[in-house]
Amino acid sequence: MTTKNEIAKRIESLLDASAELRARLAARPQGEAARDALRLWQAERLQREHAHIVANPLYTKTATFFLSDIYGPKDLSRHEEEVRRILPVMKAVLPEAGLETVADAIEVNTISESLDTDMLEALGQGVFALDIDKWVAAYKKVGRRADRERQIALIASLGRSLDRLTRKPFIGTALSMMKKPAEVAGLAELQSFLERGYDAFHSMKGSSAAFVRGVTERETQLMNEWLPKEGAGAL
Repeated sequence: MTTKNEIAKRIESLLDASAELRARLAARPQGEAARDALRLWQAERLQREHAHIVANPLYTKTATFFLSDIYGPKDLSRHEEEVRRILPVMKAVLPEAGLETVADAIEVNTISESLDTDMLEALGQGVFALDIDKWVAAYKKVGRRADRERQIALIASLGRSLDRLTRKPFIGTALSMMKKPAEVAGLAELQSFLERGYDAFHSMKGSSAAFVRGVTERETQLMNEWLPKEGAGAL
């Protein structure tokens, strides 16, 4: 079993990688504005692509959280120094499963940020007038199928982790204990992510597996169409 110290080291390594990516972005003209435009467009694509899931009353609350916080435009790693400072608190009050969930969330963010950085390179100024054809062309140009696969696998894992957390006794109490230290450290957004995730998946009452599978299977299908495996035709 992975120890809390090992998970904390993983989090620190991911934060280092995110810091390097943000430095690369800052060196680009209009870098922040371009990234925001890309992430907003991608979030809207996800909402359109999975509109039937969002419209299902059973899934609406979880789908909104999932598509905006996990597979959307949020950036949980931009407060990396604050995350580093609060790691001892998280290690003390969260179980291994809770800490692993935080690490998975940050890794999703890091790999998404890396892919987005390459997408910005491929799109150039076209990012400010995006449509699906331009976006798919850039997606294909960037490639990195293994990283896309990892991104989807992490998202599926994160969904399962959040579901498991709702079944752990006292996890709600642990999150409440973290609330004040997180606010003091400037990590209200990270704390809110954990609380909203817990609440959203708890509300599904055992239906989360079908929900996560529906989203990730569709995204995998699209990936296979746009980035077929070597030697295979598009599905």
